[in-house]
Amino acid sequence: MFSQNLAYVALVSSDVAATARVLGDLLGLRRTELDDGAGGAVPVFSVGASALAVFPPGHPLVGGEEKPGVHHIAFGVEDLEAALAAAAETGIGPVEEKPSAGLDRKRRVALPASATVGVRTYLSERVAVPPSQSPFVERIDHLGVASADNCAAIDVFARRLGCPVESQQTDMEVQIAVESFTSDKYGVVYHTRPPVPVGGLRVAFLTIGDCELEFLQNFDPNQGAQVTHGAPGTTKQDQGAIARYIARRGPGLHHVALKSADINGTLAMLAKAGCTMIDRVGRPGSRRALIGFLHPSSLGGILLHFVERP
Repeated sequence: MFSQNLAYVALVSSDVAATARVLGDLLGLRRTELDDGAGGAVPVFSVGASALAVFPPGHPLVGGEEKPGVHHIAFGVEDLEAALAAAAETGIGPVEEKPSAGLDRKRRVALPASATVGVRTYLSERVAVPPSQSPFVERIDHLGVASADNCAAIDVFARRLGCPVESQQTDMEVQIAVESFTSDKYGVVYHTRPPVPVGGLRVAFLTIGDCELEFLQNFDPNQGAQVTHGAPGTTKQDQGAIARYIARRGPGLHHVALKSADINGTLAMLAKAGCTMIDRVGRPGSRRALIGFLHPSSLGGILLHFVERP
């Protein structure tokens, strides 16, 4: 129904200038200033077929949200009233009685977060921004969602809103103990014990526009929510980050991932430019990809990573 029409992704940054420097000056995404409806302008960066709009904390178009992060997505529609009627037929109704003015003064209506598994979602008249020609970024690869229930997410976004399921998988980190028996007569014998899971995520990718929503559900809550700050990421740390996010803020949009043809080159460029990094080289990720995270402190509190995959 709406799957091919991701108009923009709204980000809340505690340092809009720093975020704009990374997205525009360093990554080369084209910047457009759009009317924020309050006498000011919002920097919007085109990426692929969509865009990233960067808001300061407390801005009315993000509902006064003070915490930095990925705030909402907006489906672009030609006929807002027809789109609302189609959404209502699926059992997902708007929380506003009348459309309000959104980005670039386009009319928009919010869908209830309780009906969209915590993902803040708007239906909006289309917002036009010129395309980018970035040497580092091809498009948005996916938008990560901290998920409490992937089955419920698939029901809402695939069956009701028409976003096809691209793939599902389980990401798991395990420990394998190896015993050795060394004899001066019989040599060395190695014995491997069964692997023990130490961290994992159930992952579902649903196509939206030219990217995906990546729903990340904790595989086993008993594994805890440990995150080692200052160290390169691991599957266990990713699982811990999702668990902590849901405990603090509930399910919802968690991070942005940008597709890069050369992840190590992109990470090296950002590190050389003075950005704080979580990963300095790509590490294995979902869908046979290499992934690498930029530290949120370099983007005003927004979590962003890069993806290199076929």
